[in-house]
Amino acid sequence: MSKTILLTGGAGFIGSHTYVELMAAGYEVVIIDDFSNAHRDVPDRLEVITGGKVTCYEGDVLDGSLLDRIFAEHDIAAAVHFAARKAVGESTEIPLEYMQANIAGLYSLLAAMKRAGVFTLVFSSSCTVYGDPDSLPVTEEAPRSFSHPYGFTKLTCEQSLEQIALHDPRWAFGILRYFNPAGAHATGLIGEDPNDIPNNLMPYISKVATGELERLGVFGNDYPTPDGTGVRDYIHVTDLAQGHVLSLKALLDSGDSHTVNLGTGRGYSVLDMLQAYERACGFDLPHEILPRRPGDIAEVYGDPSKAQDVLGFRAQLGLDDMCASSWNWISRRKNT
Repeated sequence: MSKTILLTGGAGFIGSHTYVELMAAGYEVVIIDDFSNAHRDVPDRLEVITGGKVTCYEGDVLDGSLLDRIFAEHDIAAAVHFAARKAVGESTEIPLEYMQANIAGLYSLLAAMKRAGVFTLVFSSSCTVYGDPDSLPVTEEAPRSFSHPYGFTKLTCEQSLEQIALHDPRWAFGILRYFNPAGAHATGLIGEDPNDIPNNLMPYISKVATGELERLGVFGNDYPTPDGTGVRDYIHVTDLAQGHVLSLKALLDSGDSHTVNLGTGRGYSVLDMLQAYERACGFDLPHEILPRRPGDIAEVYGDPSKAQDVLGFRAQLGLDDMCASSWNWISRRKNT
């Protein structure tokens, strides 16, 4: 059986780390990425890490003819789908573009897979499908909802996959819900480095540490949490990448679909993250307390026990590991 995997969005933050872990697990990997949110030197960096040539097609998953060519040129066994837009705020400004990229992009990929006779897919979902959860930690059985177009696209994609699997038994899907990926590869050769002002906490702090941004804005310090700041579930990107490999293996071995949370099972506050990053870089980072943002919730973190039961997944790396690896990556990046 073929062990070649199509990795959409494979030059992005999570995709590039998943490429490394897939190669380490013995798979061959073909990347498709439009480089709209990825640096063009990532394939070269992946070659250094893995010691092998990277096969990468530049293009969009909405391009069905390109997908057909990739499936014709490679004996693909399954796909891991990351290619999507992911910024909550931006999704409220350009909702149609988010629906085209995230929903239509998934449908385009599925149609090409069906034409090629490939019916196994790992799907990158999000904790945003839980909305504002009623209880913590969040389990996979919690009610799903959305409060912005990005969340709508992820929930629509999940429901679409569920309906397809229900009515066409040839398909097997791994739906992976995760919270806040953080950190970087141990080599310091790949990591998260957004082109514009980051939407996520760790890359924002990292840009404060490098001097690119003046200070961190902490939105609210009066939440009912231990230090008053918002608490979120973070997971090291390497742990997350390994979770995708385990999901893929389970699908190929059993043919049974699954939906699981990937996380550490605990939450960290904004100030926890800031203090851990200060330990990593070795100096204080300026920050200011600002009013709460509308729509923010006090606390959310997931229960990853189902992922351990179904996939054998357990996160190995903690907050200090995330911050140390991020600083190793971003300080190298800014000096090269």
